[in-house]
Amino acid sequence: MRRETTNRIRFVIEDILPPILRDSRLFLWLAQLVWGKHISDLAEFRARAPFLTEEAYADLYRKHPRVHAGTDNSEACIERIVEGVEGDSVCDIGCGTGALLTRIRERHPHLSRVTGVDFVIDDAAALPGVEYVAAKIEDLPFADAEFDTVICTHVIEHVLEYQRAIAELRRIARKRVIIVVPREREARYSFNPHFNFFPYTHSFLRAMHPVPPQYTCVDIGRDIFYMENRED
Repeated sequence: MRRETTNRIRFVIEDILPPILRDSRLFLWLAQLVWGKHISDLAEFRARAPFLTEEAYADLYRKHPRVHAGTDNSEACIERIVEGVEGDSVCDIGCGTGALLTRIRERHPHLSRVTGVDFVIDDAAALPGVEYVAAKIEDLPFADAEFDTVICTHVIEHVLEYQRAIAELRRIARKRVIIVVPREREARYSFNPHFNFFPYTHSFLRAMHPVPPQYTCVDIGRDIFYMENRED
């Protein structure tokens, strides 16, 4: 399923259905007809977030169905990301299958270094000229300012210590940081294992505090695209 399709579904579920229905047992029953007991597991996962072990965290993500084929990004977000690449080296944190890195390499064949990072890289595609590193976003194994452009899409909403993760993205970036998160509201029952919710662009800007002088934060469909320059 494409991101554009799920965004339309999310519009109905998140913006049209009132919270009293979203959090009801009726919604849970209907959702279980689609995804079975996994919906209940996701609700328990969020409720236990502060107490989860790393093993429990990794286990749920291994079991979680992949909704989008290849990438969680919409075509509009991909275009903005590709346009925003600066310099000769790129690191994609939360690279998944490597689909976004493929698009970046097609548009920027001059790149001298392309790196993909995820805490599990088993399903990452073997791409020529791309190195993969298994690591957690909260503790990246790179030097300060090691990459010109650092990209992180659809990851921050999954990370309990998201401010530590953002600090790591900024630490390893020399020129630019690009982040994409879904624009969504929290509910008891949902189809994703998210911890953090940003219903407005200004909600996400609070997460990025302190925001540098040169930044972009815009709503693209039902996603928030954020970009900041690290150089003065």
